Amino acid sequence: MKTTLFTLCTAISLWSCQSAAEKPKPAPKDTLYAAHTPELDPKEAKRYHDVVSDFVDKYMSPRNFNGGILVAKNGVVVYERYTGFANLRTKDSMNANTALQIASTGKTLTSAAVLKLVQENKMGLDDPVTKWFPNFPYTAVTVKMLLNHRSGLPNYLYYMEKMGWNRNQPATNMDVMNSLINWHPPQAFTPGKRFNYCNTNYVVLALIIEKVSGIPYPQYMKDNFFTPLQMTNTFVKTQVDSANVNYSYQHNGALWRPDFSDGPYGDKNIYSTPRDLLKWDQALYDGRLIREDLLDSAWTPYSNEKPGIKNYGLGWHLLMLPNKKKVIYHNGRWHGFNSAFARLTDEHITIIMTCNKLNMGVYQISKKMYNLFGPYDGKNDDAGED
Repeated sequence: MKTTLFTLCTAISLWSCQSAAEKPKPAPKDTLYAAHTPELDPKEAKRYHDVVSDFVDKYMSPRNFNGGILVAKNGVVVYERYTGFANLRTKDSMNANTALQIASTGKTLTSAAVLKLVQENKMGLDDPVTKWFPNFPYTAVTVKMLLNHRSGLPNYLYYMEKMGWNRNQPATNMDVMNSLINWHPPQAFTPGKRFNYCNTNYVVLALIIEKVSGIPYPQYMKDNFFTPLQMTNTFVKTQVDSANVNYSYQHNGALWRPDFSDGPYGDKNIYSTPRDLLKWDQALYDGRLIREDLLDSAWTPYSNEKPGIKNYGLGWHLLMLPNKKKVIYHNGRWHGFNSAFARLTDEHITIIMTCNKLNMGVYQISKKMYNLFGPYDGKNDDAGED
């Protein structure tokens, strides 16, 4: 008999199921932002569960996937499954509370932090970076260009080591900023001319958030997002935390060794769980943090030099399909961490996948899943940009 979300799941092989009946604890009365109670007819929930379960059983092998999958309709979890181990050496089982790095999926939260400060009239999208860092040599670069990857800044992941940074010396966000100021590596193109996905943009944004708010980025994210939304297993990793987080693994199970690029945050280094990311997703629907017009600006395509269905907003990848369907999503890839986070807003479907053992198939599986809920057959050759 096939296990549903409404019965207690028995672990089979490495798989372990988390029941949708496991209701999250009620929000404290003093929670800053009150969430609505999601609703879904039980028969409809079971139908969605069975469709997703059949799909996962067909396309995913528990031997190759080490992480969690969550699918929700109207904010209600209709499918949730965890497999493998948080630590391949100690064999700690993966579960709903296992926080893994979501890599560039965290850019959606960095973007939201910027939009929140814009909403509070503490900064503007058209402000130049030089407003906070007067010695920043790329004077034409604005906040908006950082958000939509149209700044032309060089990628610190590639130039720092080539220009003399010790690969084994952890870098900080300010180290990246100082390398831009002191080494002045050449820009890839004139700011605003085209799109080029670049982690440096979001490292600089985290520094701007710190300048504007007056507190460190990890604390700002905790105070303004993670705690208010009760994302209890979500945090920004700092160098102090390095010995106390789940690490990632290569495809063959070998530990992925950290290097200098593991230090900066804003572009990555947020650890979270599928359940916490669903809370983030629902906060976007509720408008509890960012007002509607600013969210609309985040989901507007800004790179239209070439025709195509792929585009980028302010911290979000976009699929703009010929049939007018739109997918708002952001994948993540960092070392052996892979994550997929997709929002099918027409159907109010959320698809979340996290894992810590290199598996590039995560992105294709997530995209194939779109068609379970609507006509999302548009071609998309994005192989999981980090």
